[in-house]
Amino acid sequence: MIWVNLAIFLASCFFLIQSGNWLVKSLTKIAAFLRLSEFVVGFIIMAFATSVPELFVGITSAFAKNSALSLGNVIGANIINLTLVVGITVLLSRGIKIESKKTRTDALYMVFIAALPMVLMVIGRSLSRVDGVILLFVFAIYARRVLKQRKSFKKEVEDGIKRKDIVFTTIFFVLSLALLFLSAKFVVDSATELSVYLELPPIIVGLFILSIGTTLPELTFGSRAAMKGHPDMALGNSIGSVVVNSTLVLGVVSIIHPITSNILLFSTSAIFMVVIAFLFATFVESGNKLYIKEGISLIMLYILFVVIEFYIKTV
Repeated sequence: MIWVNLAIFLASCFFLIQSGNWLVKSLTKIAAFLRLSEFVVGFIIMAFATSVPELFVGITSAFAKNSALSLGNVIGANIINLTLVVGITVLLSRGIKIESKKTRTDALYMVFIAALPMVLMVIGRSLSRVDGVILLFVFAIYARRVLKQRKSFKKEVEDGIKRKDIVFTTIFFVLSLALLFLSAKFVVDSATELSVYLELPPIIVGLFILSIGTTLPELTFGSRAAMKGHPDMALGNSIGSVVVNSTLVLGVVSIIHPITSNILLFSTSAIFMVVIAFLFATFVESGNKLYIKEGISLIMLYILFVVIEFYIKTV
């Protein structure tokens, strides 16, 4: 049975990568037609879209009254977005040039937004429904801010799509997105089944197995965007995904069912997430480019996180 789940997991990963390739092609054409910047496209379209797996897992776990699974998933996904996804994107594109000061500002805002649910969790010992409303309000404010400042991100995706082709491209985008979500769902389901055989607790499942599964769309999108010469899209997607996960996803989940968790495992993982977010923002703020050495450093940070969490679990 474990081999069947492993085969499903690998097959789902293949379709996830292929759908990500199609998605980047269609998204780039839509962005060119709408004359949007790469960063704004990364946040408005993909940051929300690629966070749907986290939202799906969150809603499902909330109705099952196991919302700690969603909390672990969000924390793990945020860490992966800022370490593995950005790190691999930097390596593939041999560095990401940061062309707008607004990108640096958004990276700093991201640190505070990512820390907000953690602070609310510490204050109230849980994320209540009131906290959920606060998180959704913060998400609405941030989304409005990005929309208002879209003209500040000057680098537009190259124009090259004709008006008559936009209908076909949009349909292709929707189908690619559907395949991306479907394959992500199978990845998550098969990974969850594998965790049963490994006898791992729910928060660890959320931090690692589920978070890896639900961030595969971001990793696929970021890798493909980098290889096709659109690293700004990948950077915007990673920052936006952290914001969406920390506000929209946790907000919806806590409104359905308040979130409580093991204090020790939550504290260590939450602190690690905030530290990584701060280091990422520091890298973005310190220069005009994310270099290969910084990409490697981010990947090493994830490895350190895995070692620390499993050591704590063992103790």
